[in-house]
Amino acid sequence: MKIVPFDESNWKKDHPTGAIAFQHMLKGDPESRENFMYILGRQDADFAMPRHRHNFEQIRLPIVGPMNIGRGQVLEVGQVGYFPEGLSYGPQDDPLGKAAPGERLSLVLQFGGSSGYGFMSIEQRRKAWDELLESGGKFVGPYYHRPDGKVQWGLNTIWEHVFGERLKYPRPRYKNVQIADIKRFNWLPVEGAQGVENKFMGSYSERGVWIEMVRIAKGATWTSTDPRARRLLVVRSGEGTAEGQDVSELTAIQADPGETLRMTATEQLEIFLIGLPPVVIPQAESDEYDLEEIPGHTLPDTLPEQPVPQRA
Repeated sequence: MKIVPFDESNWKKDHPTGAIAFQHMLKGDPESRENFMYILGRQDADFAMPRHRHNFEQIRLPIVGPMNIGRGQVLEVGQVGYFPEGLSYGPQDDPLGKAAPGERLSLVLQFGGSSGYGFMSIEQRRKAWDELLESGGKFVGPYYHRPDGKVQWGLNTIWEHVFGERLKYPRPRYKNVQIADIKRFNWLPVEGAQGVENKFMGSYSERGVWIEMVRIAKGATWTSTDPRARRLLVVRSGEGTAEGQDVSELTAIQADPGETLRMTATEQLEIFLIGLPPVVIPQAESDEYDLEEIPGHTLPDTLPEQPVPQRA
């Protein structure tokens, strides 16, 4: 069991554009296909990214300010988006507009998907970044310029550096980002738990990853246990205790398979919960994958210079 309170001082500049700062709340085991990284993202400057995809899955929940996900799609505050592994999205264009730097916030969970390709940890990513810079190359936005002048998509370069093999992009199981509007789901009573309600918003892929909200009335207690699935929770509002430890807005909690979590509300609690059952590897690896970030797309030999972000 991990219980991590929000820490206003714990921000890291880990995004390749330099426009986003991350607070790393929870993380998994980098040696496992089920590795994950749960972060709170803060937008510090105008943000833009070309259309791209990943070999891992994402769940995003804007907290303050919307999130442009490209081609006319916007993830609004109060909506949660499931981004399947291998699905292209963008181009993203998110100027701050009237928002102050650091005002816009979003929860982002990145995790290894049903393909079994896993998820590279932030520590592996940082180490590879530094070693690639030491080798004479440079990162320009999301791209990497090799010492020989060749341009590569940065994530591909880092993956190959860490694992010694080409990155595989699983072909997406869903055609679009799956967006749920939280307010349109009904609060339903949780059986056997007086004063506790939930909104179940969906289960995805053969892994059965699920998303829900839990509401605990003042003075009520909710118990969560699952023999197979890890549960990742973030307090969205209210106050209370989890296993006797005080929790409040943006406290993050990790309950692993078989662990029992007990939460009591001293003021009504609303909790955002993601369930992660185990990744089951098929007997034969699927051939539904690509080796190119964008199949058929060739990057130019050179790209316009951009400021190189500094990690902090």
